[in-house]
Amino acid sequence: MVLAVIGIKEFAEEKIIKFKQAVYPLRYMDSVEKYAEEFNIDKYLLLSYIKTESGFDPNAVSNAGAIGLTQITEETFAWIKLKLCPKEELVFEDLYQPDTAIRFGAYYISRNMDRYNGDVSTAAAAYHSGWGTVDGLLKEYQTEILTQFPYTQMENYVYKINKAYNAYQELYKISEGDF
Repeated sequence: MVLAVIGIKEFAEEKIIKFKQAVYPLRYMDSVEKYAEEFNIDKYLLLSYIKTESGFDPNAVSNAGAIGLTQITEETFAWIKLKLCPKEELVFEDLYQPDTAIRFGAYYISRNMDRYNGDVSTAAAAYHSGWGTVDGLLKEYQTEILTQFPYTQMENYVYKINKAYNAYQELYKISEGDF
């Protein structure tokens, strides 16, 4: 009887993990791992942005005109292209290609993480609302990282990034032996 109960518990736990893995999938991993390593960011953080921004839909388009897996706007695309690859023959619509979107998103995440001392929440706020907005808030609050977010959309976005990042780490990082 005890073995049957243990077996049922293990079966249920396995089903819960499988469900969570379906909600937080590992997709586009060749590009994710390549660009996470190239730009020195955690692959699970990059996956968190892709999940939050597009739900892994490479054809996603936002109301603001951001496109692709990492939802980059045309203005941000032009800035990243100038910094990352000015001589490459890329156009904005190339962000519909998963590899390009992941490359540009990883670069932008890394720049945000560098600018905001590796703080995930402040970097996420900047990805969502821009450096000018975040820099203004940091100056107003006289701090180096944001712990409060005065705009509902920004607060919700930061929450989603952190929730996804925590879920990815819980589901995959420990099982890989990454500590």
